Amino acid sequence: MEAFYVVGPCRLSGNVRIHGAKNSVLPLLAASLLCRESCELTNCPDLSDVHTALAILQALGAPAQREKDRIVLSPWDGTVCEIPEELMRRMRSSIIFLGAILGRAGEAALSLPGGCELGPRPVDLHLQAMRALGATVREDHGKIRCEAPGGLKGAQIVLAFPSVGATENALLAAATASGTTVLENAAREPEIEDLAGFLNACGACIRGAGESTIVVEGVKRLSGASYRVIPDRIEAATYLAAAAATGSAITLVDVIPRHLRPVLAVLQEAGCRFSGRGRVLSIEAPARLSRIHSVRTMPYPGFPTDAQAPVLAASTLARGTSIFVENIFEERYKHVGELLRMGASIRVDGRVAVVEGVERLSGARVQAADLRGGAGLLVAALAAQGETVLEGVCHLDRGYEHIEDALCALGAQVKRRVMEG
Repeated sequence: MEAFYVVGPCRLSGNVRIHGAKNSVLPLLAASLLCRESCELTNCPDLSDVHTALAILQALGAPAQREKDRIVLSPWDGTVCEIPEELMRRMRSSIIFLGAILGRAGEAALSLPGGCELGPRPVDLHLQAMRALGATVREDHGKIRCEAPGGLKGAQIVLAFPSVGATENALLAAATASGTTVLENAAREPEIEDLAGFLNACGACIRGAGESTIVVEGVKRLSGASYRVIPDRIEAATYLAAAAATGSAITLVDVIPRHLRPVLAVLQEAGCRFSGRGRVLSIEAPARLSRIHSVRTMPYPGFPTDAQAPVLAASTLARGTSIFVENIFEERYKHVGELLRMGASIRVDGRVAVVEGVERLSGARVQAADLRGGAGLLVAALAAQGETVLEGVCHLDRGYEHIEDALCALGAQVKRRVMEG
């Protein structure tokens, strides 16, 4: 087992390039199953979740070749329609393959996915969308089998909640369905726009991505395309939180600032200043943050739940009391207990966390329980006095490409080692 050994406090400076978005490249890899020709994706991050997605493609008979940040995807013949349970258990977002497999082959079989334990994340919305498009769905002891021997047919789908994954699965299934699909209360995240952009580049006809109503005119076949993955707004938010926590000034390169508006607004309230143009964004943080009155996680364009943990960690050193309300995932405060070990003052009551800013944090041995909670603990470790040993690095590897190297290039002291004792 590996851990990060972090010596703080540090002052960060310099430039950091933001990698391609994890939450975008995964549905794009799934979408390649719909294409009758080879596809090329660039700006692909080197993450364990991406490795799992490529293993799923391999198991289905659609091998991919990777060279640095470029992935070339071979066309799939649609004969193998079941994802091995072991691969499904590795990450919860593996459910995103359902719509593509069903849309291309007319059948799909998989088990309930694994991944970070964040409380209930039911697949009901995904399955309801498949049923609306004409598929029969059977569930039995954790196994899901969908069939549409006559092909999927366009329909009106109204999501009870603007789920990103359910929106993506609906788009994948509807892209080659016969007729028109109208998806209402759709998720509006930038990753939805990126998926629609890729599908349209391959010959799909999708309008309204990024809005709450999306219209899909089904086409008979999709070809291939070369496509660049958007930058990862959550990775960017994590580096911004690290700068805020340490009173630093850094510059993010290859970022889309409009995707970060809710995060920038919160950090501005805390006293950070921003500048830049195009895809370059600089942050200058004060020596000590001001309190953040209220952060409420919401679907896009609200504050992203994935950025909650890093920003909450930064707020532990702010002047005054900051309030966080987690509206998306029930169990997204698992990192709080570890922050308390470092000297933070936080009270959690259900979905609400009240953070009383302290003068200093102290290094400690802490454990990451999930991806974004681990990122929050890393942010805290950069600002803490002394050495922090952050266990559970495997969680961070799911969403951050060699983050220790990037932080060291900015002036931090972070080493990856096999755990001692």
